[in-house]
Amino acid sequence: MVTAVKIAVRGRVQGVGFRPFVFQLADKYQLNGTVQNNMDGVKIHLEGEKQAINDFLLDLKTNAPRLSKINEILAEDGQTLNLSDFTILTSKRSGTSMLVIPIDSAVCEECLQEMKDPTNFRYQYPFINCTQCGPRYTIISELPYDRPYTSMKDFPMCDDCRKEYEDPTNRRHHAQPIACPKCGPQVRLLESNGLEVDSENPIKKTIQLLKAGKIIAIKGIGGYHLCCDARNEWSVSELRRRKNRPVRPLAVMASSISAVQELAEINEAEHDLVVSPESPIVVLKKTEQYSLAEGVAPSMSTIGIMLPYTPLHHLLFTDPELTCLVMTSANPSGMPILYQDDEAIQYLNGIADFYLVHNREILHPVDDSVVQINNGTLDFLRRSRGYVPDPFFTSTDVSGIVAFGGQQKSTFAIGRNEQIFVGPHIGDLENIDTIDHYKKELDHLLKWMDISKTTAVIDAHPDYYVQTLAKESRIDDVIEVQHHHAHMAACLEEHQIPGEAYGIILDGTGYGLDGNIWGFEIFYGDAAEYKRLAHLHYTPLPGGEKCIREPWRNAAAMLISLQGETGLSLAKSIFPDKASEIDILKAMIEKKINTVYAGTCGRLFDAVSAMCDVTKVSSYDGEAAIQLAELVNDQLMYEPYSFQLLDNGTLTIQFAEMIKEIAFDVLSCQDVRIISGRFHETVVQAVITAMEKITAKNLAHHKKVVLSGGSFHNRYLRKRIMTELSKKDFSVFVPEKVPCNDGGLSYGQLVVAAARRRAHSCVLAYQQK
Repeated sequence: MVTAVKIAVRGRVQGVGFRPFVFQLADKYQLNGTVQNNMDGVKIHLEGEKQAINDFLLDLKTNAPRLSKINEILAEDGQTLNLSDFTILTSKRSGTSMLVIPIDSAVCEECLQEMKDPTNFRYQYPFINCTQCGPRYTIISELPYDRPYTSMKDFPMCDDCRKEYEDPTNRRHHAQPIACPKCGPQVRLLESNGLEVDSENPIKKTIQLLKAGKIIAIKGIGGYHLCCDARNEWSVSELRRRKNRPVRPLAVMASSISAVQELAEINEAEHDLVVSPESPIVVLKKTEQYSLAEGVAPSMSTIGIMLPYTPLHHLLFTDPELTCLVMTSANPSGMPILYQDDEAIQYLNGIADFYLVHNREILHPVDDSVVQINNGTLDFLRRSRGYVPDPFFTSTDVSGIVAFGGQQKSTFAIGRNEQIFVGPHIGDLENIDTIDHYKKELDHLLKWMDISKTTAVIDAHPDYYVQTLAKESRIDDVIEVQHHHAHMAACLEEHQIPGEAYGIILDGTGYGLDGNIWGFEIFYGDAAEYKRLAHLHYTPLPGGEKCIREPWRNAAAMLISLQGETGLSLAKSIFPDKASEIDILKAMIEKKINTVYAGTCGRLFDAVSAMCDVTKVSSYDGEAAIQLAELVNDQLMYEPYSFQLLDNGTLTIQFAEMIKEIAFDVLSCQDVRIISGRFHETVVQAVITAMEKITAKNLAHHKKVVLSGGSFHNRYLRKRIMTELSKKDFSVFVPEKVPCNDGGLSYGQLVVAAARRRAHSCVLAYQQK
């Protein structure tokens, strides 16, 4: 007996070969009907034998395409229309959007094999793709995802591509970016002045130039990279000089997984990340055989490395002498990623020797994602290409909430029904170009989400630009969220922790409710509310931001503040060339001139780093702390320095004795590796001791604790604090799906706003009773 069923599939089901997959399933089970993309997912109408339909539904759940992610399948009885075949219908563009926007994916193995096959008509074609790989998010102008609404609309398909596109049995059936050398995008090689280089094969010419030591700007999926031979010390040094990037590590791209293994130690989890369709930069420990130029990652024991993720990248490695390339974002310091050709030629004048460009327009630029495996768990340093804008699912309605993130490592988040969409890494909101980039990407995602904006969520810092962005959004309901509560809430939500828990937040900078700078906190609470139970003793930052850029100032101020005249003498002994400036800092502190007070883990690390002569002046955010952490062996145990806990209702962690002891060790020329290790262990023991005192006073509290804040990227701190807390029967949770740094702030802000809205609704409902 013929029956009919209507099926709605929601999730990441567009741009991943889902309709061809459905077509082939219908053919397999001899079912008639239709499949159609629309604004809330994929709609399927089936007619046939009941058992065949049940088998179809089972296959639909268990054998979907590798890039798809099914979140919901709704099936109900339908009306029999007596259809005689199965058809893919044109997408329907009306209705409320429930779409999950497809993500960009690394080129698949099938396409690579075709690209290497001299008999294939896409042989060595740098834009080969199929339903299982290639650009998605970066080329979409409107939804649903169909070719006329992408930057591929400018490339009409040739007969050969059209035949594949329309063939339901073909891997490229309805692959929207489908192209070939006859009808698709092309590459060109340009000189530094923008004029085209006369070359039959621009890619082969680029390889020759790279081997000759040239610096090439290469246009990829999400924007421009600056590229050079990673084994050529002169090229790497020249790239650093031109880009004014003195020491910050450069990301590299290796030709193969075997090339990665020659450079870095790699375990199973790291291997899976490196070869994944998302293809992020993975931070790995260097091997003893590491042989790249010293300038790639100077003074670092780790290297950020990725595999080629576009066909163009793979073609750059066809010469066996070229096995590893520097592949670093081309944007000037503090600026958003470069992705438009004219813009790149303008900004990279004097930096790039040549430009390898193509004529497929990038509509939404994205940086490479950066991850590491930290104490056995995934740790996002930057969540962007390959992961954005995949949604997170929550158990409550978050519709209409727009969270604006923070000032640094900025992202935004948008709530729709029970989905949270976190936008791509934008960067620091410190110039008009980055702010304009932020606004553009936010506006696009809001348009695609098709929601009514009801609530804006911002960081409580009065000087953050997100305050202005929220006003410009014209959303009446604006909620301010304390910086570190947002970090805590993000981890609570990610792990679906109900009720209350402890939050240990070790961070760089966050505006405190008392007007001081927080960043070394122990909280107790939930996503809606929290209590501050412990924090670091405040010390002055004379000159404010200048103390962050020049950590020696912070160190001197900390010594003076914590040790008085003894500290002044120690500061002058450690920084003898700064004696007169130290006197000025002392006067600024005493007279409270342009001086703010901070108790943050980041500033504490900065101070110790400067005292140890590791980093006195920072050339990039977090440099002092990163370089200090590089000296520590996380396989060793260290003896902690002295510290005190002062209980004045709220527990205060005091490191005055530790700072003095470190100063004496520095002046007596103790090994800075030992000093750094002992300092790290002191932080660990102070946190653990504080938690013991707090829980002894609060026996009714749940022994669940979340760890967050940018300092938890530190491998030693994460490992040791998790280990020690677990020994004391705490259930410990760390961020794994969003960054613990400010890249995850918008996610946490949205979670806080949703929790408060839910609590308010409950109060109103109770009052109405």
